[in-house]
Amino acid sequence: MQENLTRRPIDSGVRIGHVHLKVAKLERALVFYRDVLGFEVMQRMGRQAAFLSAGGYHHHIGLNTWESAGGAPPPPGTTGLYHLAILYPTRALLADALRRVLEAGIELEGASDHGVSEALYLRDPDENGVELYWDRPKEQWPRASGGTIAMFTHPLDLEGLLKQVNDLNR
Repeated sequence: MQENLTRRPIDSGVRIGHVHLKVAKLERALVFYRDVLGFEVMQRMGRQAAFLSAGGYHHHIGLNTWESAGGAPPPPGTTGLYHLAILYPTRALLADALRRVLEAGIELEGASDHGVSEALYLRDPDENGVELYWDRPKEQWPRASGGTIAMFTHPLDLEGLLKQVNDLNR
């Protein structure tokens, strides 16, 4: 890599637009992303690919079997995707996602309060790591004395989070 690159931050308007996952069985992956998490199918390409969205965007998640039909997940200790993170706009909507996951019998791998966010960690049917989270407002983020972010990892109160589901029904 070239040493004399201009080192300026990327524009704050840049966003990560979507993730595209290789899956072993398209229908099994659709049950998770569509039926459990609630994403809408925007387009299908037969039995080989599907593109899912929240709110009518062309796609946030692509699923395909082009190179992976019937395949196995990568073994531990190899490089690749650690997890994809799905950002919910409110704590109540994260609580609803937790409700959906638990009702589907999907086991959580973890649940953490990071100070800046609250997060749920699980695996999709192809063993891809999935983080479901919401961000606290920036003014509530913990800061060190120099002003830098001071994230931490504490256990998340799942019962307290689930009580937020009622806020959606008011």
